[in-house]
Amino acid sequence: MRLKRKSVYVASTGALMIALGGLASTSALGTTGASTAAAQLAIIKIYPDIRHVGHVEKAPPTTADCEAAFAVACYQPRQIQQAYNLPPLYRQRVTGKGKTIVLVDSFGSPTIKGDLSTFDKAFGLPAPPSLKMIQPAGKVPAFNPSSADMIGWAGETTLDVEYAHTIAPGASILLVETPVSETEGVTGFPQIVEAENFVINHHLGDVISQSFGATEETFPGKKQIGQLRQAYVNADRHKVTVLASAGDTGAADVKSDGVTFYESPVADWPASDPLVTGLGGTQLHLDSNGGHTSPDTVWNDTYNVPTQQFIYGDNGPNPLSTGGGKSKLFPRPSYQNDVSAEVGNGRGIPDISMSAACNGAVDVYQSIPGTTPGWYPTCGTSEASPEFAGIVALADQVAGHSLGLVNPALYQLAQRREPGIVPVTAGNNTVSFTQDNQLFTAHGFSARNGYSTVAGVGTVNARFLVPELARAAR
Repeated sequence: MRLKRKSVYVASTGALMIALGGLASTSALGTTGASTAAAQLAIIKIYPDIRHVGHVEKAPPTTADCEAAFAVACYQPRQIQQAYNLPPLYRQRVTGKGKTIVLVDSFGSPTIKGDLSTFDKAFGLPAPPSLKMIQPAGKVPAFNPSSADMIGWAGETTLDVEYAHTIAPGASILLVETPVSETEGVTGFPQIVEAENFVINHHLGDVISQSFGATEETFPGKKQIGQLRQAYVNADRHKVTVLASAGDTGAADVKSDGVTFYESPVADWPASDPLVTGLGGTQLHLDSNGGHTSPDTVWNDTYNVPTQQFIYGDNGPNPLSTGGGKSKLFPRPSYQNDVSAEVGNGRGIPDISMSAACNGAVDVYQSIPGTTPGWYPTCGTSEASPEFAGIVALADQVAGHSLGLVNPALYQLAQRREPGIVPVTAGNNTVSFTQDNQLFTAHGFSARNGYSTVAGVGTVNARFLVPELARAAR
């Protein structure tokens, strides 16, 4: 069983740079076959390794830069803020002030304070009121610049911090670093549970974002998850919101051998936990100012040849899409009763979706030891989770208190067709891959009017959703 980081690092250098399923590897274009790429994506024991071929960008690339360089779009913070209609809230001084976003990552990043400062200066963002790091589950080993695992999680930390801050620039950020890599699933998760319980019991934050997950089928049994999910029970008791990414391999995900994919739809935990808000991924279609040129669609780059060529070095298909599906471990929660026709008797995920596409990546700055400092377009549902954490922090500020589990409110708002929930009605998370010299297709789910097990209730118009959540959440 494997907990996987939910992000993909897309280098603007013509190199393959991935951090999916606990993997980041580098390949020149055209040197990796589809079957090899699919197998590499799933390997468990390979530690994430951010490598650079050629040079990294010295300045944050624009959308036009990315489209010209490798035929995919990339976006800067102001475009993301505009896309989610955040400026009207900022003008009302709703910035997350007085609230704290908790980000949970193994090891953290030794350069995160300086990297965030560079990021903020480049885009004219204010520094957060506070950026603190704690290690409540044990001292994190000294950063080793030759450790691909540490480099990979430092990159994840950078994405989490920079894009939670993009959405809620007035919120404080608490980075919770754990000493054991969660790429080993249950090996690292007890430390995560311990760290999260410490945060909850000491009232250190209002919303917790988790950019990792594991295929439900890889857990030995429900009893094990019952033990691991105690932090979420505790969070619900203390009215702390908990979020998790839904996954980056579409309807498929890796089996317990860490190499082969499931050929039929599976779901990831903890996103599938009824006490957690599962975040799916969308593809934004924006102009240079962040205006929508067309409605958001479900993120699926599995069949996008330019993206596949850039990331994998072949024409694909390789799994590269938002997760989403129906839980086999958790029954349908009451807040999903009105969407029972879609989810059946099981818990459906995601609950809501935000930006995650590789063709629509976001600019991230990092100067992690062992890497070349610079700007990297980055994608994956680990972008969506910290972004929605920012939305929750804004709603917490408006409400004057933390909201706790927001799922019931999200479904109520969607049922009433409130303007804060924007429907996502196009796209699917069907993915194809080659294994055992055979092409397989894991047929996933399609977006539709109303709730879908690929986009949830839809996506966000923050100007309306923030006050709606503040009123509706318990």
